[in-house]
Amino acid sequence: MKAREEFRLEDYRQERLTIDIVWANIFGVLILIPIAFIFGLPYYLIWKDTFSLDAFDEFVSKHIGFSFPLIAFAVLVLGIIAHELIHGIFWAQYAKNGFKSIKFGILLKMLTPYCHCKEALKVKHYIIGAVMPAIILGIIPSIIAICIGNIGLLAFGIIFTMAAAGDFLIINLLRKENKEDWVQDHPSEAGCYIYRKNNE
Repeated sequence: MKAREEFRLEDYRQERLTIDIVWANIFGVLILIPIAFIFGLPYYLIWKDTFSLDAFDEFVSKHIGFSFPLIAFAVLVLGIIAHELIHGIFWAQYAKNGFKSIKFGILLKMLTPYCHCKEALKVKHYIIGAVMPAIILGIIPSIIAICIGNIGLLAFGIIFTMAAAGDFLIINLLRKENKEDWVQDHPSEAGCYIYRKNNE
């Protein structure tokens, strides 16, 4: 790729940009209320008949049983795995070495899974890979849930929009950067290195 060949480290100055993982988790809880409001309000306005006591009793009898906690746990675990895999799939599209440059793991201190791209990517490409789990697992399922009236899918969408809180914080760090500059995942912390051209 021609754009990749033009990236020379000596032409750029490096700056470390990271977020506090504890704050990222707190932020995730804080944004739950606005996210639930944004998706929950239109759901309620369209499907308010399903919020009756009879509808709630029917939902409980159908879905809340011995197996429900196990199913919910399995869905959450699979969703978390999918979240990191989506990062990897999209970043690999822009990495010279594709999936060979993608690494998955867990930050043991916070038991937080991560996807790490070992190559520098253009800021615009990095942001695409960062935001896609929120779109695919959070926003799209929430919109579908509103359209079809599925409360379980709505809950899934809200939870996995909230799960992208750390991604939103990193995107916020990069939003004012030149989209043609380069960025690389930090190998051991929640954040990245930004490479700005020396003449900027």
